[in-house]
Amino acid sequence: MINLTLKDGSVRQVIGGTTILELASSISQGLARSAVAGKVNGEVKDLTSALKEDAQVEILTLDSEEGLEVMRHSTSHLLAQAVKNLFPGTILGIGPAIANGFYYDFDSEHIFTPEDLVKIEKEMKRLAKEDNKFECQEISREEALKYYGEKGEKYKVELINDLPGEARISMYTQGNFTDLCAGPHVPSTKALKAFKLQSVAGAYWRGSEKNKMLQRIYGLAFAKASDLENYLFKLEEAKRRDHRKLGIELDLFSLHDEGPGFPFFHPKGMILRNTLEDFWRKEHQKRGYVEIKTPIILNRALWEQSGHWDHYKENMYFTKIDEQDYSVKPMNCPGGMIMYKTKLRSYRDLPIRCGELGLVHRHELSGALHGLLRVRNFTQDDAHLFMLPSQIKDEIIGVINLVDYFYKVFGFQYHVELSTRPENSMGSDKDWEMATNALKDALEAKGMEYKVNPGDGAFYGPKIDFHLKDCLDRTWQCGTIQLDFQMPEKFDLNYIGEDGEKHRPVMIHRVVYGSIERFIALLTEHYAGAFPTWLAPVQVRILPISDKHNEYAQLIRNRLKDQDIRVEIDDRREKINYKIREVQTEKIPFALVVGDKEAEERTVAVRRYGQKNTETLGLEEFITLIKEEIQSKKTRLES
Repeated sequence: MINLTLKDGSVRQVIGGTTILELASSISQGLARSAVAGKVNGEVKDLTSALKEDAQVEILTLDSEEGLEVMRHSTSHLLAQAVKNLFPGTILGIGPAIANGFYYDFDSEHIFTPEDLVKIEKEMKRLAKEDNKFECQEISREEALKYYGEKGEKYKVELINDLPGEARISMYTQGNFTDLCAGPHVPSTKALKAFKLQSVAGAYWRGSEKNKMLQRIYGLAFAKASDLENYLFKLEEAKRRDHRKLGIELDLFSLHDEGPGFPFFHPKGMILRNTLEDFWRKEHQKRGYVEIKTPIILNRALWEQSGHWDHYKENMYFTKIDEQDYSVKPMNCPGGMIMYKTKLRSYRDLPIRCGELGLVHRHELSGALHGLLRVRNFTQDDAHLFMLPSQIKDEIIGVINLVDYFYKVFGFQYHVELSTRPENSMGSDKDWEMATNALKDALEAKGMEYKVNPGDGAFYGPKIDFHLKDCLDRTWQCGTIQLDFQMPEKFDLNYIGEDGEKHRPVMIHRVVYGSIERFIALLTEHYAGAFPTWLAPVQVRILPISDKHNEYAQLIRNRLKDQDIRVEIDDRREKINYKIREVQTEKIPFALVVGDKEAEERTVAVRRYGQKNTETLGLEEFITLIKEEIQSKKTRLES
């Protein structure tokens, strides 16, 4: 008998040689029916795998990410089988599972078209219904080379030759199709139900441009048809919400060949940007921050001192001034160090919280550029906090509270990740342990759940990252808190302690937005361009029905402007329904229609964005309503 420890901690005794599927059946028939694989001591295996010794065992279903990955990899084999059936002579590459789906690479004289994908998907569905078992067979290297060599599968032969010398070669067969594969796979093709082929792209064999370009077919695969439909809906929504498209349509920003990765902000985009910055300043002032501004270009010696020259040089831009090397800053922190050193500091001065909306430049490969999400110059809402060691926990908690407040204002949910020491780090083991424990202590004091990312910290310290979730359930890393014992040491920062001696301060680097540009992109997509009233570049557009109502429209505009409300008048000689449609297209929060009745009664016919009905309000009543909406920062997420 062997002892198997299950996921819930319970222990089951079974006869050695019992399969994972038999174990699942002994737990419940329902679990056996939904099982797709098992995990034994952390390794994912087929359900037919025998359990021969004591182990920790988990039965995997399609409710788990690991179960989905097994199913998606199996679907890639189904794709390969369908392609071989429909296009004989096609040579196989590889077909792994990827996020939300799978792909397979093919070497074929036939160029796959969108019409071909429809045929291939139909054939996949036919094959899936055959309920063919995925059966594993292990053979020797020589047998495998002979088998694939005779079939002309040159890429499989290459893969086999690259395997370790003593390795047994595993192959999986379903129906009339056999593929080289380490597995595992679902029990049979009937488990493959909710999939869809998506696109075809070129891909060099093994990712090297020295090799032949193959055709890569991408597909999606989910546990249920409803999950697939929901994902496809979100893909369409993502296209509709794409900030690059909306940025042009709403006249917010543009990108040009004259400056790849260097965005141009238009007047309306600047209103949005300035509103975000004003909010940032106001909330930081409340929390005891002071604002600074440091130069964009600083000399090489500073970047050598900070460590960026050794650890970050490939991402920096350089210039010469008076025959000396200078760099355009990729980060704001070295300038913050210089500011700290401008005068002698006392322990009574600490903590010092210096905020900076600092423009930085980082070299990104042209292929990585993506609208405002990945650019070459951006403004970080940086802050550098200098403190006593005894103040670390309270300061980190203060930053967490600030980040939490900001994200709730914008209607974002988020999760937290803690990234620990990377390989190319600076500093002693003691400093890193102290810094990492301080971040953990603050998170635990707040009662926050967090995921640990081993080795993903900054080169100078561990960090807490905040990952936003938008209305399409996509996640984006924005806010970060980095605890740093290294920079104060490198720049010889000091304060005079209670004992009259010099001591080293501790430092926190942190951002909330991450970068203004990226945050604007996220907000644009999150709200689908329908910004909350307090953020909207134009908050109200007044629509006089005819020329004789222009005078009353001007009176309304002046009254609203007096209240700092951003307002326009559309006094063109167009039909009122046309004007209303334009307000909706431009996603302006409020349209005020004014005609004879409104002018006589000093009222406005209010039409909210996204609503078809109008509501008549007194002018002062409307002003009270919109001011309350602006002050409360109420969101108006599109449904």
